[in-house]
Amino acid sequence: MKSRPLRVLLDGTPLLGDRTGIGRYTASLSEELASMSDLDTRAVAFTLRGWRRLRSVLPHGARARGMPVSARLLRACWLRSAFPPVELFAGPADVVHGTNFVLPGTANAAGVLTIHDLAFLDAPHELPPGDRNLPELVRTSARRADVICTPTRAVAVAVAERLGVDRDKVVVTPLGVDPAWFTGRPPNTALRERLGLPAEYLLFVGANGPRKGLAWLARVHAATPDLPPLVFAGPGPHHSDDRTLHTGYLSDVDLRSVVAGATALVLPSRDEGFGLSALEAMACDVPVVCSDIPALREVTGGHAALVPYNDDDALAEALRTAVHDTHAASASAVRRAHAAGFTWRRCAETTVEAYRKAVAARGQRSS
Repeated sequence: MKSRPLRVLLDGTPLLGDRTGIGRYTASLSEELASMSDLDTRAVAFTLRGWRRLRSVLPHGARARGMPVSARLLRACWLRSAFPPVELFAGPADVVHGTNFVLPGTANAAGVLTIHDLAFLDAPHELPPGDRNLPELVRTSARRADVICTPTRAVAVAVAERLGVDRDKVVVTPLGVDPAWFTGRPPNTALRERLGLPAEYLLFVGANGPRKGLAWLARVHAATPDLPPLVFAGPGPHHSDDRTLHTGYLSDVDLRSVVAGATALVLPSRDEGFGLSALEAMACDVPVVCSDIPALREVTGGHAALVPYNDDDALAEALRTAVHDTHAASASAVRRAHAAGFTWRRCAETTVEAYRKAVAARGQRSS
């Protein structure tokens, strides 16, 4: 007799609003999961307003659940206990997946938690006021979870050591590169004029934040006048002067063109859990310069220029070298082949393995 599909309930809240890293992860993962016939995929949004929008942003085959409840109120409750269980307003599930650092309370479902990085532990003072209790909430979620997913081995090791969980409880589920990135083309004249893009430019992609190292990048760029202009693509305030440009948030189509047209992509982060923009740039055959930190070393696999964080001279030299990159055929092929090794299908398959591991673990504890 054929067994019923595994009932999976995702936290789809990151799908609402402009999507940066975690939103893009949740969207791509949910799309792959919805295509798997042995899963019954649903998503729930925790937000007082706009939760009905979840229906319009989920992929075909995934169903939406929601309730007009403040996420802040729910988090305050889940910090103390597993009540209210998410099944109360989303229906029965075999697995509940907290896609954004926090595991919802559950009654009977196994719990899977994705922890993208541990920047909140290193610099809790940089968290917005509404997230001041995030470190404690993530620790509680990690203890409660049956399985924890991380995007890299570097984060997996850090989670085990710093959150005090068994390393065997942590599963690495690397992110993927959408195939469209491999056909990315530089911006056409209309897009260049609309965004005000110069002929040559260095590019940073992502939201601003203290851990992104943008003050370091801006300082080095300002002190190195022979470099091309610097373009920031992403939401939030960014550094601005006569040699920099901020495009704001871009659609996926426009972003691919802006990346494909860059002289080099720069990711000068103090802390990263994965660094997806680096792989996407490689897929477009764009040189990458990034800070030499564990996750970026792991993800770029020797195909990016790595610079010690906050070393001005090293960053300036790496940027100059990238600007004069000749795009040799051998380097191009290897760079693109490395990026092609990361797929969202693989991310989904390793995540489903985590789901089944969590269900088995919950079953053993219940027996």
